[in-house]
Amino acid sequence: MSLVALIGFLALTGVAAYTQTLTGFAFGLITMGGVGLTGLLSLPDAALIVSVLTFVNATQMLLKGWRDVAWREFRLVMLTSVPMLFVGYWLLEWLAGTRADLLRFILGLVIIVSSLQLARKPEPLARKSGDGSFLFFGSIAGLMGGLFSTAGPPLVYHLYRQPMPLVTVRETLVTVFALNAVFRTGLVTFSGDLPSWSTLSSLLAIPVVMGATHAARRWPPPLSPATMRRVVFILLFLSGVSLGAPAVIRLLAAA
Repeated sequence: MSLVALIGFLALTGVAAYTQTLTGFAFGLITMGGVGLTGLLSLPDAALIVSVLTFVNATQMLLKGWRDVAWREFRLVMLTSVPMLFVGYWLLEWLAGTRADLLRFILGLVIIVSSLQLARKPEPLARKSGDGSFLFFGSIAGLMGGLFSTAGPPLVYHLYRQPMPLVTVRETLVTVFALNAVFRTGLVTFSGDLPSWSTLSSLLAIPVVMGATHAARRWPPPLSPATMRRVVFILLFLSGVSLGAPAVIRLLAAA
């Protein structure tokens, strides 16, 4: 990775970590979208780096918040999330080999759908959802986590609808993201698919992520939560369209 590319990646992860700390989501989406648009890294390599950085961000947030985790719902989510993470990772390896444009289209579509979903304010439920719903959304989160290290959106929407304290929702989500990141990183390591040493230089983003997380807690922007969500929605939607549209054009031309 060149010095210019490394600086660009560090700036991208700083913005993503700052945003995730304020909103509870979007780290993987922002980072993967930016990488897909700029080509700073290959998508499989970027997904690995995002997993490591997600774990760093989540660990910082959990140092004081682990007591607020809804452990029962967490176990239900992880029961299906982990197996589907393996499926998602296999799909990524298959698509990355010979179907790069299809992979970019899928990532762009995921970002667009996620942005539209996250732009809506979830309507709270009167009663907590059944166990089956946590198992279902856990499986979707695992599939997306295996593909792009972006396990958040469906699970975020589902948990924010539950009649639980917001701090419980946030810390439960962060714990899911952290454990998924551990499993995904371990899977890449045991598969022997580690990137080159030059690519691993992007792990210099770890102190950037830590600093951005601290900054977001200490110096949040003078924006309401609703305004912050709209800003994130616009950024994600535009990046998804910019990433997916050229891939669709090339796929149609090839057909």
